Amino acid sequence: MQVVHTIADLRSALAGRGRPAFVPTMGNLHAGHMSLVRQAKPLGDVLVASIFVNRLQFLPNEDFDSYPRTLQDDCAKLQAEGCDIVFAPKESDLYPEPQTFKVQPDPALADILEGHFRPGFFTGVCTVVLKLFNAVFGSTGGGTAVFGKKDYQQRLVIERMVQQLALPVTIVGAEIARAEGGLALSSRNGYLSAQELEQAQALSRALHALAQATRQGQTPLAQLEAQASAALNALGWQTDYLTVRLRDSLQSPDHAQLASTPLVALGAARLGSTRLIDNLEF
Repeated sequence: MQVVHTIADLRSALAGRGRPAFVPTMGNLHAGHMSLVRQAKPLGDVLVASIFVNRLQFLPNEDFDSYPRTLQDDCAKLQAEGCDIVFAPKESDLYPEPQTFKVQPDPALADILEGHFRPGFFTGVCTVVLKLFNAVFGSTGGGTAVFGKKDYQQRLVIERMVQQLALPVTIVGAEIARAEGGLALSSRNGYLSAQELEQAQALSRALHALAQATRQGQTPLAQLEAQASAALNALGWQTDYLTVRLRDSLQSPDHAQLASTPLVALGAARLGSTRLIDNLEF
């Protein structure tokens, strides 16, 4: 396995090796990331994973400085899964000058839910992903990139960017990896105490209950969402949103769509100082 740090070295390592399968990460890798790597492996001729904590997608009050950076352990895990190339740029490698050119995603998709509570988040995500795509696929004629479905809105935003900018990249969504009890695996789970890890299972249970009540169609959706948030807050959480949306647009469904239209329940809430997200397609 090669570990490279500059775009020039990455392109040199990729020369003549066919079409890449790519897994972008911010490091601090866990079993969920490894499931993405295993899914990506057969989708290309060469498997590339990136490790980069992207300053552009953190708000000033968020955990950019304290976000765990575990490159040596991450590389060992990736090598064990058969990764071919790790792209681990320093900030000065990926942003050698201030990144004044940025990607502005569609506000109808990017300024709701996560984008409402984390303004500018998806601009930072799209900008770094486009730059990573250019680094990985720019000299190879395209390929495949795998994103986890836990970041549901992020995957939709990236799919739209790829479509509208005609990028030669196929986006594959990987199912959420969960711990026993239903908690979605996340690097930020490492911030939780043992007691909080037990309490954190309540988020996925709340989404299941909201989805089940939605399909029954006996109570207005807004009331169900409010009840779900109140119930989670009563357990000591601080809820940003628990909501049901149309899978393809993340817009609110009308009543006629509640019975059988493909929907997704999405939640974001803080347990102590840790903000967790999860979702459930139904």
